[in-house]
Formats: sequence, C-alpha cells, structure tokens
Amino acid sequence: MRLMFVGPPGAGKGTQAVRIAARYGIPHISTGDMLREEIKNGTPLGQQAKAYIEAGELVPDDVIIGMVKERISRPDARDGFLLDGFPRTREQAEALDKFTSLDVVININVPDDKLIHRICGRRVCRQCGATYHESMLENLKQCPKCGGELYVRDDDKEEIVRQRIAVYKEKTQPLIEYYTKKGLLEDVVGSGGIDDITEAIVAVLENRK
Repeated sequence: MRLMFVGPPGAGKGTQAVRIAARYGIPHISTGDMLREEIKNGTPLGQQAKAYIEAGELVPDDVIIGMVKERISRPDARDGFLLDGFPRTREQAEALDKFTSLDVVININVPDDKLIHRICGRRVCRQCGATYHESMLENLKQCPKCGGELYVRDDDKEEIVRQRIAVYKEKTQPLIEYYTKKGLLEDVVGSGGIDDITEAIVAVLENRK
C-alpha cells in the first residue's frame, strides 16, 4: 500500500504516520528525517542539501524528489510506503507521478480553533526539552519532570500559528484538488483522541483494499 498523509500544522500527522506505518509494516518516509540522514551520512544528495541549508536557502524540488525516488527504490519499500511531508505542492505531486503512483492520500482535517488550542497550549522545558500541553499541567511555569522553567516557543504563539495555518491552506489547496480529481483523497476527522483517529484511518484503508 502506497500512502501519503497531508494535514495542517498541529493535526498530529507525524504521530499517525508512525502508527499506521508500523501497523501495515511499511516504511514511514519523512522528508525532514531523510534530509537529516543524508546529511549525516555525507551522501552526494546530503552534501547538495547541506550547501543550500547552510546558505539559508530552501532545498530545491529536484533535490527532494531525487531523495524520495532513491528511498522508495529500496527493498523495504517494495510492498508500500507512507510519505509524510512530501509532496507539498502540485508540482511535486506531478513529479512524483513520473516514478511511482499512490493508492490513497489521507487528509487529516482539524478545525482551526482546535489546531490553535493544540499548538498554542504547548509548553516546552528550557532545561530538559520535554514538551507538554497546558491541559496536562498543574503548574504552567514549572516542568514536572525536572523542575525547569516552561515556556511557549515563538512559533507556537497565536498570531504566528494563524499565519502558518493560512500559508498551509494556500499552498496545499491545489494539491488537495489534484488528488481529489484523481479519486485518491480521503478525508479523516483529526479532532478526536489519538486512538480514535488511528482507527478512522485504518477503516478508510481497509475499505480501499
């Protein structure tokens, strides 16, 4: 089964991708993780990507596409894979279609107010790096693990979160339309509990078999 997950920041896409990949025994292919791995291993692609990152530039499509193409050609991806973080644009989707095809695209839908609550409620410990949601904490200023100071990251502040969601919608809408026209897009409500969302995705996938 060849899958792709799409969803706004705070939708829990990464969490669900790890769970679904493990459930179906397919590799979870995260472009962010892959970039870090290629750079660490000093591969030609990694060296190319590192040069862009060190210059403060975005890694171009052809580098990302080359990386994905190489990764899905490995033996563990022969029976399927789960793409997370790619493609992000219609152009990337069209490039992907030239060397593989997808069976289903899962769009994790979460209302904006829930996304804002999830992201803006995050607290990070300055000392140990642990992350919490304010709803789990008795004391919003102190880490229950190490006693360190808890803070809100700059990109978790409401104004920035709203901007990130708006940018996501603008950039991803053509991608969603592209996969809808191909009959591959399946919407899943992502505002329930983690287990509920996993089961909803599994139900969609089983129905597609």
